[in-house]
Amino acid sequence: MENSRASNLPLPKYHRVYLVLRQQLDEGRFADGVPGELALMESFGVSRVTVRRALEQLASEGLITRHPGRATLPTRARARAAEGPAATAPSSQTQLTGLLENLVSMGLRTSVHVMALETLPAPESVAQALDVPTGDRVQKAVRVRSTREGPLSRMTTWVPLSVARPFTRRELTRKPILLLLEEDGVRVGRAEQTITAVLADAESAQQLDVPIGGPLLAVRRLIYDDKDRPVQWLHGLYRPDRYEYQMQLSRVGGIDAKVWVSKELSAQFH
Repeated sequence: MENSRASNLPLPKYHRVYLVLRQQLDEGRFADGVPGELALMESFGVSRVTVRRALEQLASEGLITRHPGRATLPTRARARAAEGPAATAPSSQTQLTGLLENLVSMGLRTSVHVMALETLPAPESVAQALDVPTGDRVQKAVRVRSTREGPLSRMTTWVPLSVARPFTRRELTRKPILLLLEEDGVRVGRAEQTITAVLADAESAQQLDVPIGGPLLAVRRLIYDDKDRPVQWLHGLYRPDRYEYQMQLSRVGGIDAKVWVSKELSAQFH
């Protein structure tokens, strides 16, 4: 029987697998090859026929090249992955005063579980975002934040060790990384952020207790210090039924060229 988490949506099963794999290709997840059919069957909890139909759809669109008995490889770099962290949507720039206040408030009302913590050479995409040489040492942390009702978000963050010391699991459980950076003497300046929608893959579905292929709110946030040096890159996945992001806008400019600008950021969760 196929995994019930992958069976709660109206889309055909193969199409849900196809959509998640296409999203992962967009993110550059399979540079060394797409997982084999057996691995995909186990990951998605579906049959071989379902996996094959999804792979056939990707191949028909020219996104992968399949060779029997050999690895299935992406055929080209997708534009969104190649353009960097701000390519998926128009970015918003903001000063971090309101954001820090929201993070402190969220920290008091939620709990954090550190799923993974490691120091590693920066992959190319991370090095590009943080403006450090590929292979420079960074600390990667994966954390799941929860309310009393259950999991709220999964956050993956990278911090260059040239900026701050490695943080401990205990510290990451108790405080937001921005506060830890400031305690280490980093003067946080501004942020560039993109918000879009993505589909839950097998890992995020399990951690956030949602169906595979279910919708998630995705936030990518690049934090700079007061010298305009990148100090943290964050990828956040949020359950849209438990989290909403509010932005207060004001119109500025002359009558012929009024534009909307953000004045304040707010995060609501339940």
